[in-house]
Amino acid sequence: MVSYLPVGPDRPHRYDETRCRIVRGAPPHIFGHRVVGPLTGQQCTTMNRKGLPIMPSPTTFRQEDLTSRLPDPMEFFPELTAISSAMAKATLNGAVPPATIGLLQLRAGQIAGSTYHTVRQSNLLRKSGETEERITAVASWQDAPYFTEPERVALELVETVLSGGSSGERVSDELFARAAAHYDDLALWTLTVAIAQICFFIPVAAIAKPIPGKPPGKNYRT
Repeated sequence: MVSYLPVGPDRPHRYDETRCRIVRGAPPHIFGHRVVGPLTGQQCTTMNRKGLPIMPSPTTFRQEDLTSRLPDPMEFFPELTAISSAMAKATLNGAVPPATIGLLQLRAGQIAGSTYHTVRQSNLLRKSGETEERITAVASWQDAPYFTEPERVALELVETVLSGGSSGERVSDELFARAAAHYDDLALWTLTVAIAQICFFIPVAAIAKPIPGKPPGKNYRT
């Protein structure tokens, strides 16, 4: 739809309302005139010399503006501290390299679509000295050249547990056999507990929405 919007006592300009832009007949003095595109309901910004709107920049993101939906669960269930500590102690018993645990849990956060866990696990890996290439490539680990065979099996294991395998059962005998070729019984249980640990906190992040990037104790509203 084309209409004429007055910009002066006798100088209308032609305006295409469906595209929120001037299509013809724009005299020089109308640049800077603000108009509204009715189909979007949004105000166009200053017109450039070609009659096209210069769209506004996105609002600046501020971490301090974020808040969680719920307060810290420790306020209601202080025993969760002991549970969390026990899980951390179990996964860091030395049977599986901490890097493998971190990569596995990062992949779990990605599969769950959890920004909180993806940011948290990425930061933990970064602080432990992992390279940006390895952290970034976790999302596409199948064809990434940065991982060892034991790490690949661990990533496949968590992916199968959370997403399901191609066979009738989530963890096939074939996958378990490949995992057992790299990990002994203690290490296999360690991987299992590491998956259970991140799965324990995935509903917490999805429902309570703690603030991504904030350390524990400061990631919930007060």
